[in-house]
Order: sequence, then structure tokens, then C-alpha cells
Amino acid sequence: MDRTQIAPSFRETILLESQSLASLVDQVDMGAVAQCVEAIAACKGRVITTGAGTSAAAAKKIAHSLCCIERPAMLLTPSDAVHGGLGAVQPGDIVIAISKGGNTAEILNMLPAIAAKKATLIGVTENDRSELARRSTILLRVKVDREPDPFNMLATASTLAVIAVFDAICIALMQHTGYTREQFAVIHPGGAVGERLRKR
Repeated sequence: MDRTQIAPSFRETILLESQSLASLVDQVDMGAVAQCVEAIAACKGRVITTGAGTSAAAAKKIAHSLCCIERPAMLLTPSDAVHGGLGAVQPGDIVIAISKGGNTAEILNMLPAIAAKKATLIGVTENDRSELARRSTILLRVKVDREPDPFNMLATASTLAVIAVFDAICIALMQHTGYTREQFAVIHPGGAVGERLRKR
């Protein structure tokens, strides 16, 4: 690729990813979305997110967004989980487990303990016939037509799709729980957002 081909490649990727996000409106099961919103709103414990590889990056973003709307959440990496970290999971908690194919060994290793702890398992996968899908309390199927890279392998559009779905769930949660600007101001005193909140 020479320099003249960089801009067309860039544009194609942005367009493909934006199309993938737009398709979620018709692709995601709204019944499952409603279940997620209601379950997280009613949760008296914590929401624990987990994933391996790029899914872990999505899981970290989701946990942070939930904390921003007063839904206590944390990221638990699968490697830490199976070496004692699963002690963080308690009855009444919700675990959001993200696995594109739904059969990630590191995630599957966590499932018996999650079930034993009687935590609610929200499985996020594109494969509704996977082991994660089969064992989830709530199945949230998130699938894109393809990744924008030439090999259709690099987790890019699919990762953005998972993040976008939970961005939408977080906004719905704000409305469902009556989350206020004043609540947000208490926990977000820093940065440009904090400055804007203080001026009003």
C-alpha cells in the first residue's frame, strides 16, 4: 500500500464499522436488552465484567460506564478469576461474560463457580449455540457481518458493537432508574466534564 491508498482504506473501515453499529438496532433481541436493564437496575450486589483478549478491553469499558451511573462494577480477568479472584463473585451479583465465539476456555472455566455462587450470568456472544450461550441466565447475542480487516479476523467492529450495546444499556438504565445530573456531579468532579457540571 502506498500513501495514496491510506485514506481510502481509512474511510472504508470507518464506514464498515458505522454500518455494523447501525445494524444492531434490528439485530439485537430487545427482550434480552430489557432483561439486562431490569436485572442490573435491581442488582443489590456488584456487576462483574469479564473477557479474554480484546473482549477484556470491552469488559473494562463496560464496568467503568456502569460505575459512572452508580451501578457498582468491576473487571475480573479470567486469569485472576481461576486463581482465587472468583471470591469477588457473591450471591446476588451479576457477571457479564463476553466471548465472541462463546467457547473461550478461560471463560468456560469460570462458569461452574459463577453458578455455584448463584450469580446471574449475562452471556455476550455472537454464537447462540455456544457453551456460554447455553449456560447463561440472560443471553445477549451481538454479531456483526464482518470485521473490516482483509482477513475478517481482527476484533474491531465486533468489539465496538459490544461496547455500543452496553452504552445503550447504560443510557436506558439512567432513564429506568431516574439517574440525575446531581448524582453524576458527585462522582465526576474531575476533568472538563467535572468543570461543566460545577458551572451549572
